[in-house]
Amino acid sequence: MKILVSGGAGYIGSHTLIELLESGYEVVAFDNFYNSSPKAIERVKEITGKDFAFYEADMLDKEALRKIFKEHPDISATIHFAGLKAVGESVAKPILYYHDNFLGTLNLVEVMDEAGCKNIIFSSSATVYGDPAEIPITENCPKGTCTNPYGWTKWVQEQILTDLQKAKPEWNVILLRYFNPIGAHISGKIGEDPKGIPNNLLPYVAKVASGALEKVHVYGNDYDTKDGTGVRDYIHVVDLAKGHVKAIERLAKNDGVFVCNLGTGKGYSVLEIIHAFEKASGKEIPYVIDGRRAGDIATCYSSPEKAEKELNWRAEKGIEEMCEDAWRWQSRNPNGYNS
Repeated sequence: MKILVSGGAGYIGSHTLIELLESGYEVVAFDNFYNSSPKAIERVKEITGKDFAFYEADMLDKEALRKIFKEHPDISATIHFAGLKAVGESVAKPILYYHDNFLGTLNLVEVMDEAGCKNIIFSSSATVYGDPAEIPITENCPKGTCTNPYGWTKWVQEQILTDLQKAKPEWNVILLRYFNPIGAHISGKIGEDPKGIPNNLLPYVAKVASGALEKVHVYGNDYDTKDGTGVRDYIHVVDLAKGHVKAIERLAKNDGVFVCNLGTGKGYSVLEIIHAFEKASGKEIPYVIDGRRAGDIATCYSSPEKAEKELNWRAEKGIEEMCEDAWRWQSRNPNGYNS
């Protein structure tokens, strides 16, 4: 079975390529390297000892997508990671985010439909729940009001794919709503490599531990949580990648539209993450308490029950392993793929 991976050089995409290859799938991948590196693809091949077709292509270029399907008419399904993904940038550049994320997905499904490939697994996010109506968050929790354009692009892309499946019942759509992926492959050869100052907590903490940044900014310590800092469901990126392999298996059930959270069901506060990373790295991590960020919520963690029952998947790695693996990647690659 051959799987197309869009955004294959990205953080989650590259880890998923490894899990697919190690599970015996054939893969084809493409990426435009807007926020990723060709070295990620080289290292996936190095880690797995397997070669695969890779295209430097942009999903805004419909002809480039057609070329991939023409050269690989046996692609059975697409795992769709490609898209702009920085919350802060989306607030500053909303038109760019709406244009690229919507048009890219529309192009991709149009070309897939032409090629007769009607299985898609979409990389969505827990941001679609907004300020969630219930904790832990189940898949029955209503989608909420998003707090930034990035979140809205995920919200609307889910709707586009749901409406597509309703109009064309031969399609299979799986919407995977991720919580907060952190960590890195145990080899230390691939990991999260954000451009500029990291937007997410763990790469920021890692940069402080390595001396590249001075201190961690903790946004708010007056939330109604155990230590006043925001609580999130952090999931090891390798566990998350394995969830996509299980989703490929799930396609055989022809659910139409299948929605599933991928999280651990455990919440950790910002300060707990900082202290766990201190332990993993052996470094003291200075931090400062700042005011709350607009749009941040106090607590967000998943109910993993549906994934366990219906995907036969559960997260296996704990917070210690997440931090140890993230530190191995950071310490061996202080400047990411440019080290």
